[in-house]
Amino acid sequence: MMNAVKLDQPGPPQNLYMGQVPVPTVKEKRVLLKVYTSAINRADTLQRKGLYPPPAGESEILGLEAAGKIETLGPNCSGKWKIGDRVMALVGGGGNAEFVLVDENHVMPVPVGLDFTKAGAIPEVWLTAFQLLHTVGHVQAGETVLIHAGGSGVGTAAVQLAKLAGARALVTAGSQVKIDMAVSLGATDGFNYKEGEFASKVLKATEGKGVNLVLDCVGASFWEQNVETLAMDGRWVLYGLLGGGKLTGDILAKVLRKRIGLTGTTLRSRSSEYKTNLINAFTKNALPYFEDGTLKPIIDTAFPLSKIAEAHQYMEDNKNTGKIILSVREDDSHGEL
Repeated sequence: MMNAVKLDQPGPPQNLYMGQVPVPTVKEKRVLLKVYTSAINRADTLQRKGLYPPPAGESEILGLEAAGKIETLGPNCSGKWKIGDRVMALVGGGGNAEFVLVDENHVMPVPVGLDFTKAGAIPEVWLTAFQLLHTVGHVQAGETVLIHAGGSGVGTAAVQLAKLAGARALVTAGSQVKIDMAVSLGATDGFNYKEGEFASKVLKATEGKGVNLVLDCVGASFWEQNVETLAMDGRWVLYGLLGGGKLTGDILAKVLRKRIGLTGTTLRSRSSEYKTNLINAFTKNALPYFEDGTLKPIIDTAFPLSKIAEAHQYMEDNKNTGKIILSVREDDSHGEL
């Protein structure tokens, strides 16, 4: 048996608690990961509320990422991993537990020099940001990208990846602290959406040209300003609906007028093959930059797994700048960094 986060009834953070569940049974081409750290994401809060069920066949336990050591190799694994390897993984569920079963192709090595706390902040948000910018957004050097929620886990990752790609990053956020963080990571400017509209400020910052790409986790409440800030033939990538999903107005006419490409995307529900290809591209093109400090995971705070309700409330209150980490067990491998 193992300790894991449990949820008997969808609802507020207080419905989460720790309990005993069976350790996952090892399956073909899967590895059992001994979890040292996990994290929480907006998708976890939605699942807790009963609004985002796990894909068919995935664990009902919360948690979309984990970092730790490989405990057991399943039958017919390819040989790319060995027992004891320090790795981090993207999972469809089950990360908020002492052990999690992972597709061997959804595992990445922990970059040299990073402990499990930092490694636990990478898989979900950095793969999401990489997907938004490259796989879906097709960012190019010299372009300008507007990143909403620039102080979030995905936002702080997207700012750094945009800079690495040779693009200019602008952000929106709900506090000056979050804007300052994004600017320190490479954003050229930031705008506090709580202080009024941001579209005119974005246009001023781009000398009236607008942005080439918008990464939008907000949705309805920002749609008019998104359209206003986008340049002709701009791309609008929608990956969240924090501001609602119901629109009124002439959105289609405005999208058509500017020839805007609007794409909705998620990661959790993607096929295993898609995730494998994304992880391979990220491992090749981004992961090495963590070792020299060009890219760095931004961590707001770490809660012990037993404080899962408090961690969810912290995210619900929008207090975090960067990732909220869950510490599952003590890191006993400092000498291996």
